[in-house]
Amino acid sequence: MKFGVNILNFGPGTDAGTLLGWARFAEDEGFHFAMISDHLAVTPDVAKQYPAPFYDPFTALAWLAGRTSRIGLGTTVVVLPFRHPLEVARMAADIDEYSSGRLILGVGVSWARREYAALGVPFERRGAITDEYLEVITRYWTEDVVSFAGEHVAFEEVSVASASAGRRRPPIWVGGASGAALRRTVRFGDAWHPLNLRPAQIHEGLAALRAAALEAGRPVPAFAPRLPLRVTGSPLPEDERLAGQGTLDQIRGDLLALAGLGAEHVLFDTYPGTPAAMRPPEEDRRTLRAVADAILDLDRGEVRR
Repeated sequence: MKFGVNILNFGPGTDAGTLLGWARFAEDEGFHFAMISDHLAVTPDVAKQYPAPFYDPFTALAWLAGRTSRIGLGTTVVVLPFRHPLEVARMAADIDEYSSGRLILGVGVSWARREYAALGVPFERRGAITDEYLEVITRYWTEDVVSFAGEHVAFEEVSVASASAGRRRPPIWVGGASGAALRRTVRFGDAWHPLNLRPAQIHEGLAALRAAALEAGRPVPAFAPRLPLRVTGSPLPEDERLAGQGTLDQIRGDLLALAGLGAEHVLFDTYPGTPAAMRPPEEDRRTLRAVADAILDLDRGEVRR
């Protein structure tokens, strides 16, 4: 498995220096990748959980691509209906080229109704919009000239702008755990990228993913979960905790189980879920170091930082 760090790109005290500090921490500590989340309009429903300033993932990743040399860089996840798919396809292809193929494009639909309203995007159609946009993006990356006629986006004879188009494309990770999200993963995704799941829910989700792939006659995508990391001094109840939370032994057990389920990437997220509970960056880094040290002795495959 490969392990990554979620860079907190929002909240008071966040600036260019903290973003770079997190990226350098991830690279210096030997993590394989670092990812950044997305909101475009910080409306009150967004601010309640993710307060301003909220740094745009694409501009941040383009900058970090030039300040790092090894780690993968990605979005966890970009809210795809918020931007025209040609813009997303071009920005992602450009960043992938700048970073010599290190970009991961994680996509999702999000939950913030007021943010959708602020951007003039119909919330109830976000799934259908995402499916159309993913089709546009994948075609943009593989064709020289693209035309598309859909319900939500249409254009004719757009020449691909990226020099890397047709030669390689970033992997697509699809977030969400609904039936529609799993079908979207099978159709467009290289990996399923869920978050905030209990261990039992992971088994259920993977079974549903395999069933969706079988129904579609397509390969089962890879598994790349995002774990809300929280280390406790005493064990949490197994039927209540999320995967990635509990004692170091419980988290080590989660990682062993994920390896057994075929997880290829695991993203550690130190955000506690509310702004009031946010910790100083160095405290989160100590937690990540402790978890990294705890998994060094796992003897299943290449489980390393």
